[in-house]
Amino acid sequence: MTPFQEKIGAACAKKEALFNESLARYALRSIFAGAYLTMSTAVGIIGADVIAAGFPALSRFVFTFIFAIGLVYVLIFNGELATSNMMYLTAGAYYKQISWQKAIMILLYCTFFNLVGALILAWLFNQSFSFMNLTDKSFVVNAVNIKLAKSDWSNFIEGITANMFVNIAILGYMLLKEESAKIFIVISAIFMFVFLINEHLVANFASFMLAAFNPVRAHINSFTFFNVARQWIVVFFGNWLGGGLFIGIAYAWLNQTKTNHIEQ
Repeated sequence: MTPFQEKIGAACAKKEALFNESLARYALRSIFAGAYLTMSTAVGIIGADVIAAGFPALSRFVFTFIFAIGLVYVLIFNGELATSNMMYLTAGAYYKQISWQKAIMILLYCTFFNLVGALILAWLFNQSFSFMNLTDKSFVVNAVNIKLAKSDWSNFIEGITANMFVNIAILGYMLLKEESAKIFIVISAIFMFVFLINEHLVANFASFMLAAFNPVRAHINSFTFFNVARQWIVVFFGNWLGGGLFIGIAYAWLNQTKTNHIEQ
């Protein structure tokens, strides 16, 4: 058994055991993951708005860097993130280390509670001083407008590429031994997909909910329940394809070689 297969098997066994033992505890781990990404999103939005006052061209860099720290929190504090579970659970199901039925059940449960975590933290941040002063020029208004203006095809394709970046970060964190190298690969990979404005479901939970609880939502075009749900559903399947097939199953298949050459 290759190191990749061992780590996938161990991760799936842990997730299934946690899920079977206590749905409440698994829900809380998922809530924390959504919360951590919402925390870094919130700080990134305010950071981008502050820097934009003097150096508008730097706002995107500031938001992107601060947001990337959120995934480091998720990994260090063992949050359950839907988009990384897409890779773990799909590869585990491919290896027959977990059933497809249980993998899908865990993934959907995790996704729902990632959204709950984003909702809670978004509401809390919108009671704070910094979010009471957002304007129609705020970074979050522009970001959500861009996302809702994309076609389903664009959202789907960018969902694929975003979760390829995310799961490169997850693989690096899983396989590297040096802590500084782990943090570098996580921040660098997340920086890349965010800077490209690619679509990540849980990141969208965060930015959309931070806008939803704020009066600036009036300046966001087509910010309706059905349009937001459409965007999230398309991105969900794009993310699953990117993380589950293009990274998870691809590396699972590469590591089934009978030679001494393995990918990881």
